[in-house]
Amino acid sequence: MLLPFFEWCEATVLGTAIRDSIWAFPIIESIHLVGLCLLGGALLIVDLRLLGVGLRSQSISELVEQARPWMVAAIAVLVSTGLLLFLSEAVKCYYNTSFWVKMSTLPVALLFTFALRNRMAAEPSLETSARSRLLGAGSILLWLTVAAAGRWIGFSA
Repeated sequence: MLLPFFEWCEATVLGTAIRDSIWAFPIIESIHLVGLCLLGGALLIVDLRLLGVGLRSQSISELVEQARPWMVAAIAVLVSTGLLLFLSEAVKCYYNTSFWVKMSTLPVALLFTFALRNRMAAEPSLETSARSRLLGAGSILLWLTVAAAGRWIGFSA
């Protein structure tokens, strides 16, 4: 049902230009991976604090505030470069289970992070507890799934 849409995406001028270029895909992929590193760092600094590992001199709410702009910037980089990468090989993505795992987990991870984890972690009274550990572990698990599935797209036929 979605295959015609994926075929159309791949046939766009952008998709064709990226696919036909020697350098476009690797450059975009490199920027995408830098965005992934930036997001991973911003997430982990808060998640590890939620777990009670490191940066105990700062409150969880302070870390959430400091990490938020980095997370938002990283997500903007990842979405824009991810869209370009997708356009260059949309039909391959359509048949790739890892792509579907990533795309179904990504909105859950985003909702969890912005609607639940960041809101709860922004409470000035929140300290390391069973609740904070559950938030941190859930976040790490979701984002690790997104990252691993995304990385596996490149290794799948």
